[in-house]
Amino acid sequence: MTDGGLSLEGAGLNKVLNHLEEWLIAFMMAAATLVIFISVAHRYASGIPWPALQDWLLTINLSWAQELCIYMFIWMAKFGAAYGVRTGIHVGVDVLINQLNDRMRARFIIFGLLAGALFTGIIGTLGAKFVWEIWHTDQVSPDMELPMWIPFLAIPSGSYLMCFRFLQVSWSFWKTGELPHHDHGYVEGVEPVKDEDIVPYALKDNLHPRDVEPGSTK
Repeated sequence: MTDGGLSLEGAGLNKVLNHLEEWLIAFMMAAATLVIFISVAHRYASGIPWPALQDWLLTINLSWAQELCIYMFIWMAKFGAAYGVRTGIHVGVDVLINQLNDRMRARFIIFGLLAGALFTGIIGTLGAKFVWEIWHTDQVSPDMELPMWIPFLAIPSGSYLMCFRFLQVSWSFWKTGELPHHDHGYVEGVEPVKDEDIVPYALKDNLHPRDVEPGSTK
């Protein structure tokens, strides 16, 4: 059985991957914010001459907080880029492409998506090779003394996921002629508002390629 061109098993796995991707980004964003807040509050409170409390605060070592946040932001950025491909949130200048007819525009869009898949696949492979080499060393981070292959693992993991998303969007576009679109004004649970209700003469932007008619991709 199929569901929108995907087997039900494949659709289920893709849904799980989508949720894992979103949960990872949300968790790291929340965790980094919390760690930074605690670190700043600790640094400020340690400078206040409170009897006994100041001495206790000075015994707490949070020098690792900045390093941890840097690594979390790296992982967040790599997986966020893959999420951006899936949801169509990345901005591109497509003034000329949108002036082409459907068939030519479809070819340029597919070429761009496959070029993105090729580039991220190469970066992922080079990153995996680098992680494999550094895994056999004793390199650790300065503050947390974390094995350095763990932070660098974000490069192949995020790049391969981004490559998969490019291929996924390419396949979907080839089958349907539609690209993922991200509505910045959408809020879950709130009824969407049409553009013409806000701006009567609203024009389509040239920040994303327009969809094409079904069959133009073949």
